[in-house]
Formats: sequence, C-alpha cells, structure tokens
Amino acid sequence: QVQLVESGGGSVQAGGSLRLSCAASLYTSSRHCMGWFRQAPGKQREGVAAIYTNSGRTDYADSVKGRFTISQDNAKNTLYLQMNSLKPEDAAMYYCAMGPRYGGICTNYYDIVYWGKGTLVNISS
Repeated sequence: QVQLVESGGGSVQAGGSLRLSCAASLYTSSRHCMGWFRQAPGKQREGVAAIYTNSGRTDYADSVKGRFTISQDNAKNTLYLQMNSLKPEDAAMYYCAMGPRYGGICTNYYDIVYWGKGTLVNISS
C-alpha cells in the first residue's frame, strides 16, 4: 500500500507563506512525475504544480506562477510546495499526487496513480 502523507497546512494571513511537505512510502525517483493539487469547497480538484523526475522540469497553473515552487528530495522521498504571497483564493485542501512510472502529466487528474489524504490551507484576508 503506497502512502503519501502531507503536512504543513494551516492558517495564514494573505500575503504570508506556507511550505507543504509530502512524505512518500515509495521511491519518488521511480516515478515519472509528482504533483500538487488543490480543491476548494464546491470546486473541482485542480492541478497546481508538477515536477518531472528525469528532467527536473516544473509546471505550474497560471494562478500560482511566480508564487509557488515545487521541489522534491529523492533521498528523502519527499515532495515540497513552497507557497508565497498567498491569496484568499489559494485556500483549499492540498493533495500530494504521484504519477505513473512512465509518462503522464502530473497536473492532469486522470494521470495520477496515488493520492495523499490532503492538508488544509486557510487564508485570512
């Protein structure tokens, strides 16, 4: 059973920062990509950021470009999301996502193989 365990969520004022972590029970280096998604109440889950293991390439949703940074430490099997300049619209449950061993786009919901249970981010204005 693959486990992805998120941490680092919480409440922060608008303009503040949070760093999310995701500890994986599976080698992150064995996957084509890892990603972060978020889901606000009443909205669909959306891909926020992805990182591709072999190339190191990163992708971001337009809404977070320049503010969020995804990274991974394969030695620790841990994925991170540094979130700066947070806005009220960033409030959501954030989910860690693991893609397949080969191929896939880790901001595409249907390409995700494993999901974490989420960590909640609240933003006060």
